[in-house]
Amino acid sequence: MKSQKVAVLDFGSQYTQVIARRIRACNVYSKIFPCNVSAETLREEGIQGLILSGGPASVLKETSPMPDKEIFDLGVPTLGICYGVQLIAHMLGGEVARSDRREYGHGTLRTVGESRLLASLPSEIRVWNSHGDRLVRLPEGFKAVAATENSEFAGIEHSERAIFGLQFHPEVSHTECGIEILRNFLFKVC
Repeated sequence: MKSQKVAVLDFGSQYTQVIARRIRACNVYSKIFPCNVSAETLREEGIQGLILSGGPASVLKETSPMPDKEIFDLGVPTLGICYGVQLIAHMLGGEVARSDRREYGHGTLRTVGESRLLASLPSEIRVWNSHGDRLVRLPEGFKAVAATENSEFAGIEHSERAIFGLQFHPEVSHTECGIEILRNFLFKVC
């Protein structure tokens, strides 16, 4: 990564600081920004990657925090985590709906096909979930790269635009291989 700077947009997740700390543990500089930071500010910062944190809100409510839509046109690799993946789907033409049941705790993630984000991981790992919404339709150009018991879209990507999303939390120690997923984003994608 040229300048080795990754921006983390904070949507109110209890794990935002953990995301930034995990990135720094990989010897990459990370900087946390408010969720409504302008795309222009991020461009001026010279970021090489962008992570959209989780958060307690639902994209289905009009009052939910939303980022500047132009962040998706910055041309930098982007990773949405939990609420972040729901934002990606919601803002880029997919569909998010309430889950039949809230998912909190461990789940089993199964990889589907090839993905730089999930490269060199076992085909099945335990992951940590904390969400009440889920993706039900992907935006155009996206494909599923992982699924859980409750979601066929637990991992998604648009390989040409380098936009990725995870319904679970790779930044927490409860997710097996979580640091490897973040390292893949930093070093194989960014």
